[in-house]
Amino acid sequence: MKTSMIALLAALSVAPSLASACDITVGLVLELTGPAGEYGQAGAKSVEMAFRDLNAAGGVAGCTLKTDTRDSQTQPNVAVDAATQLVQVKKVPAIIGGIISPMTIPILTSVTAPAHVLQVSPASSSPTLTALGEQGKTNGIFFRTITSDALQGVAAAKFAIDRGFKKIAIIHQNNDFGVNLVKEFTAPYKALGGTITSVTPYNAKQSSYASEATAAMAGGPDALFLISDPVDGATIARDWISQGGPQKFLLNDGMNSDDFIKAVGKEYLGNAFGTSSGTSETASTKYFNANYKAFSGIDPAAPAADRSYDAGALVGLALDIAGGDPAKLPAAMYAAVDPKGTPIYAGADEFKKALALIKDGKPIRYEGVIGPIDFDKVGDITGPFRLWQIQDGKVTTIGEMTTEDVNAIKAQVK
Repeated sequence: MKTSMIALLAALSVAPSLASACDITVGLVLELTGPAGEYGQAGAKSVEMAFRDLNAAGGVAGCTLKTDTRDSQTQPNVAVDAATQLVQVKKVPAIIGGIISPMTIPILTSVTAPAHVLQVSPASSSPTLTALGEQGKTNGIFFRTITSDALQGVAAAKFAIDRGFKKIAIIHQNNDFGVNLVKEFTAPYKALGGTITSVTPYNAKQSSYASEATAAMAGGPDALFLISDPVDGATIARDWISQGGPQKFLLNDGMNSDDFIKAVGKEYLGNAFGTSSGTSETASTKYFNANYKAFSGIDPAAPAADRSYDAGALVGLALDIAGGDPAKLPAAMYAAVDPKGTPIYAGADEFKKALALIKDGKPIRYEGVIGPIDFDKVGDITGPFRLWQIQDGKVTTIGEMTTEDVNAIKAQVK
């Protein structure tokens, strides 16, 4: 009784502020500057576009959606401070962010999980987030609109073998994301016949990575798996190339970047391949691709752009389903993608239909820009992987690996 009363009082302490102004402000903690700034800028614009569309449809829970966007500067301590301010002072009902796992994890463990405030990450792929959910440490409030690196590692391993990369060196970020992706890549890559010649971690923001490049060349690799971000990744790639490393690269999802290509030089990246969490095309995909550039000035293929729209749309729809009550938001996230619901797609017209159905007590199923979305018990999703190559300075899709393909490879490894 005492616990339920405390929870009720906590919910009520936030709810009146939402209703009185008829604005609902959602906190965004994104990497707008620093090594991951390119991702965060695209993510912020995508959420703003989703909120614009929801407001044009009539708003959620009878109110106007707004954002309070904070820059994590790609620094965990800054991310935690920003989230703390939003949760404890601004009393936001939800936080969207961070973009990358080293920002998202400390926000979750230090701020949102203890406060029981919904957190949705558009692009954090670390398996640690799954483990935290399975261990009961997220309090059921965390969701993400990207597949885990437990799956990306398998996809990358198969893609590397298919491209003829049989002996590969790895240089990776020395953080949760990098360490986990190496782990998830290693077993399937070896099982498929590949040899890892060296594994070299690096610390961020160095002016040179010549020593790391030299160390990674031990064993005579025929390619480099570079797990990085566009800023440090460009420096590493230049050092690798200048020291005579083979100009064959396997890249992680975040290296799908025009900035990386420009900094390295397209003439050196003709044999650069990568994997990204993919899409299963829906009407939402077509809407987003047709309208995002005009809204944001950013290419709709920019990393994190598509899935950030979905994160914003789902938070907005969940707020309407929950009637603006923050305590009901986790359950409302599942309700927004109810398999038995009427399919709903991106855009103001579709959201207007969704809001009418919710008002009538009928279920909805949001089918996103990235495809139909199904959250498991810890807020994870599954989905296909996009296979891409840098061709004439442009990231070009050259294939897809389905969820079934990935699961089949995982079964072989076991």
